[in-house]
Amino acid sequence: MLFIRSKSIKKFTDEELVERYANTRTSEYVAELFNRYTVMVYGVCIKYLKDEDESKDATMQIFEKLISDLPKHTVRTFRPWLHMVTRNHCLMKLRKEAQVVNISTDDFVLESDDFVENGTGAHHISEAHEKEEKYVKLEQAVEELTEEQRKCIELFYYQKKCYDEIAELTGYSYKQVKSYIQNGKRNLRISLTNTNG
Repeated sequence: MLFIRSKSIKKFTDEELVERYANTRTSEYVAELFNRYTVMVYGVCIKYLKDEDESKDATMQIFEKLISDLPKHTVRTFRPWLHMVTRNHCLMKLRKEAQVVNISTDDFVLESDDFVENGTGAHHISEAHEKEEKYVKLEQAVEELTEEQRKCIELFYYQKKCYDEIAELTGYSYKQVKSYIQNGKRNLRISLTNTNG
């Protein structure tokens, strides 16, 4: 699937893209959403499926499904809705395959043990639901970050990019990237600690 986006389409909000796609069925609008959220969707998939190839396939399946499903739904805020769709897709896939999954939040601990358990063992799907709330809280906390902090945090933790790579991808300076990640981690710890408190 090859998506090409025009310069003008980048100015639309997520919700405007969804509305325009629902009204016109023009795939370019979904293409822009794909470009914006591939990193997030893949990151969620890899956390559940624990396999790079399966996660890449799942990411494509989810966006292909959006082409048919988006016009059927009223999506008020796209990002949280997409995260929910991704999560459900992965859980359904795991249930269908009756796999044992190791759901770990190690990569999201962000140097704090205040809000997550270290996932070192294998857990069945039933136990995965018990950890679901932690992921929801984490994603909500990430949503509350500034755009710069969120972008750097996602690239650093989801895609395992180094500071130099993030600087190249985002156009931020190395110093800015370091600052955004450090401040983002601190804000996540504060937000999640308050939530748990």
